[in-house]
Amino acid sequence: MTDTTDTKASARPACFQDPSLPVEERVELLLAQMTLEEKAGLFFQTMITISEDGLLTEPNFGAPSTQEFVVDKHMSHFNVFGTPATARQMAEWHNKLQGLAASTRLGIPVTLSTDPRHSFTENPGTAMMAGVFSEWPEPLGLAAIGDEKLVEQFGDIARQEYTAVGLRVALHPQIDLTTEPRWCRQIGTFGEDAELTGRLAAAYIRGFQGKQLGPGSVATMTKHFPGGGPQRDGEDPHFAYGREQEYPGGGFEYHLKPFEAAFDAGTSQIMPYYGMPVGTEHEEVGFGFNKSVITGLLRERYGFDGIVCTDWGLLSDSDIMGDQFPARAWGVEHLSVRERLVKVLEAGADQFGGEYIPELLVDVVRSGEVSEDRIDESARRLLREKFVLGLFDDACVDPGKAEAVVGSSAFRAAGKAAQRASVTVLTNTGSVPTLPLAKGIKVYVEGIDRIEASRYGNVVDIPEMADVAILRLQAPFDNRGTTFENYFHAGSLEFPAEQIRKVLGVASVVPTVVDVFLERPAILTPFINNVAAAVVNFGAGDDALLDVLFGDAQPLGSLPMDLPSSMAAVSASRPDVPFDTADPLFRFGHGLRYS
Repeated sequence: MTDTTDTKASARPACFQDPSLPVEERVELLLAQMTLEEKAGLFFQTMITISEDGLLTEPNFGAPSTQEFVVDKHMSHFNVFGTPATARQMAEWHNKLQGLAASTRLGIPVTLSTDPRHSFTENPGTAMMAGVFSEWPEPLGLAAIGDEKLVEQFGDIARQEYTAVGLRVALHPQIDLTTEPRWCRQIGTFGEDAELTGRLAAAYIRGFQGKQLGPGSVATMTKHFPGGGPQRDGEDPHFAYGREQEYPGGGFEYHLKPFEAAFDAGTSQIMPYYGMPVGTEHEEVGFGFNKSVITGLLRERYGFDGIVCTDWGLLSDSDIMGDQFPARAWGVEHLSVRERLVKVLEAGADQFGGEYIPELLVDVVRSGEVSEDRIDESARRLLREKFVLGLFDDACVDPGKAEAVVGSSAFRAAGKAAQRASVTVLTNTGSVPTLPLAKGIKVYVEGIDRIEASRYGNVVDIPEMADVAILRLQAPFDNRGTTFENYFHAGSLEFPAEQIRKVLGVASVVPTVVDVFLERPAILTPFINNVAAAVVNFGAGDDALLDVLFGDAQPLGSLPMDLPSSMAAVSASRPDVPFDTADPLFRFGHGLRYS
């Protein structure tokens, strides 16, 4: 009797769902079965919200419901917005979403991405507060510590927390160089120095992705190629008045250096920035539309064959928090939405961030403006990553594990230790240094929770009654015209005159310690010589700061950028050149230690 088992098995048609097949073969098998509409759905990644009741019918910022996105528009990449009440809630919602995706004709699983959500920033355009996740200093604080092993540990912890709730793409790290001191995005970077940024970027990517991308990884979308930071007057290209990036010091290549380290570390994705280069060899259009940057630099010079996703909202105008904003189509504002879409594809990008118009892509292919072969090229990249991440084989997560992993006591302790370590002491005056403070002294506090402060000293109501005053300040910024703009802290780095008078008034009656949340390099000159000690933080809770001020922990931070001495020096500096302000108050690397 002949055994026909192997013959029958080989006679069965190969299926993209078969995990024993090579990834490239599975991609081709799936691609061959997809309609043009299903392919087009892959190209759009927009924001969706986690509903409180766990249903999938909620509206998304006035956009279609999640069900409409997945079923009708065939979309399977989403940026998750908002913070869930619990990790279990997020995991259960994710599983329902994957169930919806599995019910579609081909059952293509959803890939969920997220902006950073492990620190203190609350900006709907850039990052979310930690919430249920472990809380760490901002990336600029990790740079102040400067320890690659710590950054890799952070990436690994964040990877475990993300994967536990189904988040598989990090819309970070942000490895722009902060060569323009006024730029509002600095807190999410590793600072001004290309070498330090490159080392930490590689460690960050290793932490999230591992040695190579696989089922346990979170893919990193490293941004913003070829480097945000050299913004004209420090304004941000989220907004029309900040669209130009300029290089009067010839520093274009300097801003590429961190990306070279990211490529070596194997980053899976790249996001170009909104800005348009002025006065370079490249076309004066936003980087997402820029063929010489995406195809010439990224694809050809660096050989990058991963996913390129545009920053959000390049094609369509939008209503954000009740105000109208134009598409960030800088340099191509005159083009129609259709023409912009074609130009992005011609530039070499694979995916449109913040957009949900796959029907338009279908139409431009059917009209012959873009070939289906070009669509297949990007579709392969997008499908390949889903297979490599293991989403086709095991898309759902364990809500019980999510509850145990996300925000665990060990992860929170590691984050708190990093907050303490990132605190940076700039001055510590007196024949006997003011810091560390003695426990039990009388303290006057502003910007600090009084109950928290009472664990360290006797809190009094007025400075005149205190042995020491501790004032926590926010780096200054200008108010702008709309709610969304005011999440981006831009403009002057000088403290208002009234705030300076307040600090000097307190310092005149009691030794005063000033702490500044240094999201941008504030001008400290008006009071730096009048306070007993000056420290800066890059995201630290009151308890973490007070642990350092009272000597329960050592300050280990060093400045990841220069601190300028005046706005005149900032205005005279070249936005693309590092360490370019005249007579800085403190230099990169400055940070005092306790003896």
